[in-house]
Amino acid sequence: MRVLFFLLVPFFLYADSKSNAEYFGFLTLIPPLVAIILAFITKDVIFSLLIGVLSGTYMISVVNTSAFDAVIGAFTGLCSRAVNSMADPWNAGILLQVLCIGGLIALITKIGGTKALAIWLSKKAKSHVSSQVSTWFMGLIIFFDDYANSLIVGPIMRPVIDKFKVSRAKLAFIIDATAAPVTGIAVISTWIGLEISLIKDAYYSIGITDINPFEIFVSTIPYRFYNIFMIFFVVLTALMSREFGPMYKAEKAAREGKASTKNYNISNLDSQALTPKEGIKLKSANAIVPIFVLIISAVIGFYFNGLSALEGDELKAVKSAPLSFMAFQATFGAADASVVLFESALFASIVTVIIGVWQKIFGIKESIEIWVAGWKTMIITVVILLLAWSLSSVIKDLGTSYYLVDLLSKTTPKVILPIFIFILGSFISFSTGTSFGTMGILMPLAVPLANAVGQNYGLSGAELEAYMYVCISGVLTGAIFGDHCSPISDTTILSSMGAGCDHMEHVGTQFAYALSICVITIVFGYLPVGLGLSVWLALPLGVLAAALLLRTVGKKV
Repeated sequence: MRVLFFLLVPFFLYADSKSNAEYFGFLTLIPPLVAIILAFITKDVIFSLLIGVLSGTYMISVVNTSAFDAVIGAFTGLCSRAVNSMADPWNAGILLQVLCIGGLIALITKIGGTKALAIWLSKKAKSHVSSQVSTWFMGLIIFFDDYANSLIVGPIMRPVIDKFKVSRAKLAFIIDATAAPVTGIAVISTWIGLEISLIKDAYYSIGITDINPFEIFVSTIPYRFYNIFMIFFVVLTALMSREFGPMYKAEKAAREGKASTKNYNISNLDSQALTPKEGIKLKSANAIVPIFVLIISAVIGFYFNGLSALEGDELKAVKSAPLSFMAFQATFGAADASVVLFESALFASIVTVIIGVWQKIFGIKESIEIWVAGWKTMIITVVILLLAWSLSSVIKDLGTSYYLVDLLSKTTPKVILPIFIFILGSFISFSTGTSFGTMGILMPLAVPLANAVGQNYGLSGAELEAYMYVCISGVLTGAIFGDHCSPISDTTILSSMGAGCDHMEHVGTQFAYALSICVITIVFGYLPVGLGLSVWLALPLGVLAAALLLRTVGKKV
């Protein structure tokens, strides 16, 4: 009855989100629930986020107009929120950084840098073990973008792993396991813009504005258990030559020369945007130099940008010891990451253009066209960012976090919350096939809830900060685990393409491994840390558990 009344009758407009939470109650959950449920049904995160935002703007509009007029208000509200999100200086810097890194990747690829580097690494392979380790190492080097990893590593390493009778399914697994898990924790990547932006908005929604979201992102890295354990697990399977489940059958068949008949050549599907220009001399330096410039310029930029923001005693302390660990910690913590990452990506792009022109690979005009073409590969990321920011603002105005905090903060055990967030993120990501959309849906809810639950259990200061880092990592790693398993995930599909492996064979052989590392993540990661164990003890325990799993369950191939 209350729902019908809500739909048909105008209400008094509550100006602040806390009042809205008290009045609307469970109805404040409509926008995120609509986004989640539609994502499950449609498998389309952009459409789901769009409808989620519209449902929230409709609720906000209907309180002071008729139900019919609120439809128009919902649409205009969506547009204004998208514009406001883009107009925010921080958000604008993030969008430019994402687009510039897309352009940089395209330039590096066109001058043959990534392919040359990959070929050099492939020549180091001398056996089935070293061929897998080389593939794994290559995945670590191409840390800046998961798509680039999937489409560059696979085509280069296919002939190598075939030569040493490694299955295409194992190649697809190595590619997939070093794509999103590596890019998700890289401090310079096409992902970091979304991650730190969501963290910033979530903290602002609970009134905590004196923070540096990049510093928080870095602080969550040790708690990204699934990413870290999976990266080590991949190389352990190669070094120990042990497999289990469907992967063991695939590897055994490959060693016996019975390669899967489902393997197929998809070279014609390789993205033209990720192939070098024809007829050029491939040089590893064409990848190493731009990436080196990107990293070094970002480090220098963080230092000087942060230095300009410091004041008082902190500034004096840095000037007295400018190269100390304390100085780097203070300056990096005060830096504006959105500006620095944009500047470093733009500068690295300029250097790459100079390299290409100097080597007569292309002219200035063509280089700009290639750079802009690289921007186009990031459009989906930009759309998801804008919709995620808009959903976050709707959730904030409706008071969703206030309602959830009031509902769950006094009943949810402190130890269970990070695990619950991780599992929920995994479920959403698996069903939708997207990490980005999952992060955008969950982050605005997880941070306020973690803050409230932590305070309810008497946490404060550094203890509360660490607890929130664990919960934030639950969102980010859960999104990656679910995406890793999902048959409709873009990175899963691209990994199959890059490896020349049947897609469902890749999904089937990978699932047992991903699920095993998920269990290790909970049992040796989130649970012990939630009980008070140091993260620096939990990490080696998890790696040891992965090795013991292979030793006991795995079979020698």
